[in-house]
Amino acid sequence: MINNVYKIIADAVTPLMPSWGISELPRFEVQTPKIEAHGDLATNLAMLLARPLRRAPRQVAEEIKAAIEQATDAFSAIEIAGPGFINFRFGNAFWHGNLYKILHEDRAYLRPDIGGGARVQVEFVSANPTGPLHIGHGRGAAVGLALSNLLSAAGFGVEREFYINDAGRQVKLLGLSVHIRYRQLLGEAVELPEDSYRGDYIADAAQALIDEKGDTYRNMAFEDCREEIVDWSYKRMLADLKADLESFGVVFDTWKSEKSLFASGKVADALDALRAAGHVYEKDGAVWFASSAFGDEKDRVVVKADGEFTYFASDIAYHKDKLDRGFDSIIDIWGADHHGYISRVGAALQAFGLDRDKFRVLLVQIVSLLRGGEPVKMSKRSGEFITLREVVDEVGADIAKFIFLTRRCDSHLDFDIETAKAQSSENPVYYVQYAHARINSIFRQAPSKGFQGVDRNAMGTIDVSCLVEADEIGLIKKLCRYPAVFEGAATSCEPHRITYYLQELAGEFHAFYRNHRVLVEDDRQLGLARMALARAVEVVLHEGLSILGVNAPEEM
Repeated sequence: MINNVYKIIADAVTPLMPSWGISELPRFEVQTPKIEAHGDLATNLAMLLARPLRRAPRQVAEEIKAAIEQATDAFSAIEIAGPGFINFRFGNAFWHGNLYKILHEDRAYLRPDIGGGARVQVEFVSANPTGPLHIGHGRGAAVGLALSNLLSAAGFGVEREFYINDAGRQVKLLGLSVHIRYRQLLGEAVELPEDSYRGDYIADAAQALIDEKGDTYRNMAFEDCREEIVDWSYKRMLADLKADLESFGVVFDTWKSEKSLFASGKVADALDALRAAGHVYEKDGAVWFASSAFGDEKDRVVVKADGEFTYFASDIAYHKDKLDRGFDSIIDIWGADHHGYISRVGAALQAFGLDRDKFRVLLVQIVSLLRGGEPVKMSKRSGEFITLREVVDEVGADIAKFIFLTRRCDSHLDFDIETAKAQSSENPVYYVQYAHARINSIFRQAPSKGFQGVDRNAMGTIDVSCLVEADEIGLIKKLCRYPAVFEGAATSCEPHRITYYLQELAGEFHAFYRNHRVLVEDDRQLGLARMALARAVEVVLHEGLSILGVNAPEEM
């Protein structure tokens, strides 16, 4: 709708440009006014032209208005307001026409194609396979899932990837922790190191190792069985992690191993390429990448003095490998504590001569878990944090995902379990899902109210011209704004915009339902038209919830 109006305006005023003495129009805006009384859409074109034309904005606006009125009858009214804004109003026939597009479930209408098939990789969660996922990982998973769905629906070719950190110190420490607990369960007097992993999940893994391997590693030093224990331990943790994600509705296309980057020589090759280009040097026995030459705050160590690669070394190789695989852009979703890595990874890509603008990072802030407003104590299972599995077991995956997406991902989020479980308007996902279920209830009741044989999937044939009341047109307008919300969310990589919109749409529908009878038995035409309107709300709710990875139930 916005793009169409932009074109109408541009086409109408183009013939005026020679008399204005300009060769091109400024990039003007067409947007929805914040105050509904100001119209359906507005543009600032007259104010942008006023200075180069050396004329009053309202005078320019009058000329633009006249040109548009001569070129089209698409608007019921065009008004000039304030310093020179031009406001547009559509007639009811326009809104009815757009309602039909929704009723025909026109994907081209609901899902503007802004991707054009461009390949995008979205890498998210990528938690160390050293323990259960916590609720922070859950928020990242919800954002990654919704963003992937959103971009895919917008015409991008999306690949979802999980990067497995299976080559560093943390997985070795996991193996050591499991090995010590294994020996303790076999009766040996050994102590867990201070920095080891703890919690019931380590004891569970140790018992599973006994069940599978018996006393094979009894009285054996960790160094003598390290490779086997580490490999067994992280793979078991990774299997649990995959199971938790699948129960959360998250499935990845690719699982990329850090260890494979070393085994294939890609880490060494990447550093050799940087060295050959003069971007790597040695100092204090270590090898450094001159990242400060590419905008980073300081140079970074890639190989320590003891010859061990840093995490950053494999990160360099990994991100180079991503772009080498032919993606048009790559999006990483990281915890907010990784903010400092953005500039250094971008610097590495630039040093390789790759397009830094193809690399984008979304940061996910922490989640505070509450119960009735009070902080929740730590988990026995993890020993350190509340696990995602515990939250999902208590409130359900749909509720968790929706609440994780109720705010910008870079904003702190309070997640109150009691609110999440409430079946009321305080629970945002219940409020939206209930709207969807309520519409299904309307269609189940329809035959008993005299509307037999009405096909909910053929509502696009219903005459909706009788929908003229303010609440009816207002609800249609809200539905017609979904494509713009969708496009804005996809362009900005902000899936929470869909969540906001669904809450607003559900709120308007619930209010409409309270104030107006849908199944109007004494006016069949009006009843059918309102059923068509309710069906359109159902279509858009279902569409939006599917982007978020949340179910749209027919009954609650």
